[in-house]
Amino acid sequence: MGHGHGHGHGHGHSADADKRYLVGALALIVGYMAIEVIAGLIANSIALISDAAHMLTDASAIALALVAMRFAARPARGAYTFGWKRAEILSAQLNGLTLLLLVAYFCYESVRRLLEPPEVSGPIVVVTAVAGIVVNALAAWLLSRADRRSLNVEGAFQHVLNDMYAFIATAISGVVVWLTGFRQADAIAALVVAALMLKAGWGLLRDSSRVLLQAAPSDLDPDEIGGVLAGDPDVVEVHDLHVWTVTSGYPTLSAHVIVARGSDCHQVRTRLADLLHDRFEIGHTTLQVDHGLKDRTEHCEDPHGPRHLGRTAPF
Repeated sequence: MGHGHGHGHGHGHSADADKRYLVGALALIVGYMAIEVIAGLIANSIALISDAAHMLTDASAIALALVAMRFAARPARGAYTFGWKRAEILSAQLNGLTLLLLVAYFCYESVRRLLEPPEVSGPIVVVTAVAGIVVNALAAWLLSRADRRSLNVEGAFQHVLNDMYAFIATAISGVVVWLTGFRQADAIAALVVAALMLKAGWGLLRDSSRVLLQAAPSDLDPDEIGGVLAGDPDVVEVHDLHVWTVTSGYPTLSAHVIVARGSDCHQVRTRLADLLHDRFEIGHTTLQVDHGLKDRTEHCEDPHGPRHLGRTAPF
């Protein structure tokens, strides 16, 4: 009977480099957020103050990403046999939820402003929003250099990118208010931003929920993998096949493999593990390999999921 086979798990990005990029983006956003609140109060612009509130969620998203990175770096010990790697998935869930709550706020605020448009200083809105576009573009560039395969970093990146779109919409609405006096432009811009935020928030919640529910990664088909494993000439049957993600970029597989009598269990396990690594990029595999018995119930009384039968299967 053979057990685990592992290949090195690593990304092209180092955690330290990621941390530097995130800290740089956080400093930019917090600094500009304070400036924007002051400008919003002077201009009497709810649009700018709303953007500042949006920047606060950017800052909290990046701060959460940094905290989750620290947790994820903790070694596996005691009851936490995978360490704290899934902390980033909880962080991504929180980011997605925050975006959806902001969507509700923006929609409410926009409808209120459409009905009662406030007096706004267009020039201050335009200048502040254009500067905000530059700050967010720079923060987005810093975050894009970190490892965006991490749902956590991707969450922070989506926050900042959406804030940049928010500033573009605010800048356009500021120009319209300034040149035409059409104050409802402010509310229309906020609704556009809300739609962008809805898309990003829903995507984050969907992807992080897949991980928490132990679903197979979206780019891997367990049935296809089972068929490929069962295609090995020595394999009689594959069952109890599980494919899941521990955290971003960490696909994992376990399976019970029955091989023909006379086959070398160790050789088959190594061959299958290499196949999974090379073809499906799954480096973390646990394969229980046993010889076929006349009574298959001696292996598993209740095998989970479908059975994938090999060409030599007698049953």
